[in-house]
Amino acid sequence: MFLTAPVLEKRVVSPMPDVPKWTPPLAPDDLRHVLKRVAAWSPLDVEAIFDDLDTTIGNQPPPEATTPALVERLRSHLKRLSAIAVADTKFPPTNEMKQIIERGRPMQDARLPTDHQQAVGMARRMAFVTSDLVEKLIEARYIKDVA
Repeated sequence: MFLTAPVLEKRVVSPMPDVPKWTPPLAPDDLRHVLKRVAAWSPLDVEAIFDDLDTTIGNQPPPEATTPALVERLRSHLKRLSAIAVADTKFPPTNEMKQIIERGRPMQDARLPTDHQQAVGMARRMAFVTSDLVEKLIEARYIKDVA
């Protein structure tokens, strides 16, 4: 008795068509820069923004020792929220958002006063602008409110 095995047909495969060699969309240095930015990125923490607003606008003025750090966090929040408002060209910011961003623009680069009362005043002005902008962004659903 003979054992038989099935024989597969021989098929001729056509050679690969000429496909252009893939090239990266950015140069190596640019890719490193993108990687560095992505690695340093942190998600927007709306709860932290509200905490800083509460600290600034609350019943007690912020302590002198923590005021400079608070002002820098508010400055960072304001810059980030302004960038979110204008980021998507398909959904441009409303006129109200534009006005708020313009009100906050001078504060983004302003120097921190050395006098504590003036620094608290600056922090509160920055907090009111930040508060207005975050409210408008939540209303327009550019960002989500704290659950």
